[in-house]
Amino acid sequence: MSERPILYTCAGSRGLRCTWAAEEVGLDIDLRVLPFPPRHKAPEYLDINPLGTVPLFIDELGDDLSPYQSRMTESCAIAHYIGSRRGPSNVIVQVGERDYAEYLDFTYHADATITFPQTVYMRFALFEKHKGWADAGHAYAEWFYKRLVKVEERLQDRDYLCADRFTVADICVGYALVLAGKVGLDEGVPETLKAYRDRLTAREAYQRAVAKEEAGLALLET
Repeated sequence: MSERPILYTCAGSRGLRCTWAAEEVGLDIDLRVLPFPPRHKAPEYLDINPLGTVPLFIDELGDDLSPYQSRMTESCAIAHYIGSRRGPSNVIVQVGERDYAEYLDFTYHADATITFPQTVYMRFALFEKHKGWADAGHAYAEWFYKRLVKVEERLQDRDYLCADRFTVADICVGYALVLAGKVGLDEGVPETLKAYRDRLTAREAYQRAVAKEEAGLALLET
């Protein structure tokens, strides 16, 4: 069995949630950075993940007599799994703990409601604007801005989303705000959420995660 979990990702993609979570809890992972988009620039990856998407997290579990493999492709689920893999961790809100329901809600909200319109905007307004779909992309940008209200209201009187501490919910929502700054969506992000993003990205674990992904990308380009 593999001694370390394997994470396939592209630098700066949603897989950053997973790299970041691993750094927060000190989990040593085998980070494998792919060129973007992998389904076209690394077609052999389709043999490993027929979806062709990143991230892909593979964990070899069990023992020599009864080994098994877990494979995950959803970034927020992977981040939660990483946070709990070694047992109770401060980045996970446990069952029965205050804000457990909110922790789950914001962790899922991050991708299903916030990142989703971002990806549609990127496809139509950035990657495929030559096809005449830019207006549709910008419509989804407005959708993204409107969906930030839930996070904005939640952070009116707290520094982090849940349980009065930094958790995986912050990683998942924080990544969406990081992505907004990278793809031209910052115009509609409230100043309070930009300040929240600054707090998150100042964390040493975040900075280490970005550095590791950039180092992996540099290897591809040499």
